[in-house]
Amino acid sequence: MKETLIIFSRYPEPGKTKTRMIPALGAEGAANLQRRLSEHTLKQSGDLKQFREIDIVVYFTGGNIDLMQNWLGDDVNYFPQIEGDLGIKMRSAFADNFAKDRERIVIIGIDCPGVDCNILELAFNDLQNNDLVLGAAEDGGYYLIGLSKLVPELFIDIAWGTDRVFAQTKSIAEKLDLAVAYLPTLRDIDRPEDLELMKLVDN
Repeated sequence: MKETLIIFSRYPEPGKTKTRMIPALGAEGAANLQRRLSEHTLKQSGDLKQFREIDIVVYFTGGNIDLMQNWLGDDVNYFPQIEGDLGIKMRSAFADNFAKDRERIVIIGIDCPGVDCNILELAFNDLQNNDLVLGAAEDGGYYLIGLSKLVPELFIDIAWGTDRVFAQTKSIAEKLDLAVAYLPTLRDIDRPEDLELMKLVDN
């Protein structure tokens, strides 16, 4: 198997996930949002697996492997995320999977319900002819990053959690002269005003 899709998620424990949504939804409601978004993302990934030979891996925080398997099933592999900022976590996940002789690896989170089977297929197809594929989020971050080789520099000195993440990553890629493909810009669900996007999950 040459391709791997990595999903970053969190076990939906009330009070510890989607905390910016708690004022609007309450702790239980925010955890339920995390659960629904994760299940939607796994469904889109599973749809891709119906016609593309990919390995699906979930890197998680909170809970444990048994809880994750009981929740999302045993059709995917689970690994705890390592300590550190998001860049350290992603760099480590890419390194782990390139060490398994993968040729194309894509990482997504669960906050962007617009990441469907078609977007994922486009990302893997773009990686056949590019070093890097990026999907920009409207808030200035990115909802997807894919690599055809390990490029550790992409995860260093990035202001994670700010509106500069995409621009900083793009700048590093240009300095490294990487071949880059860009996916459509999509919107994350991060704040209460973003909840209208749940219609994409419910349809």
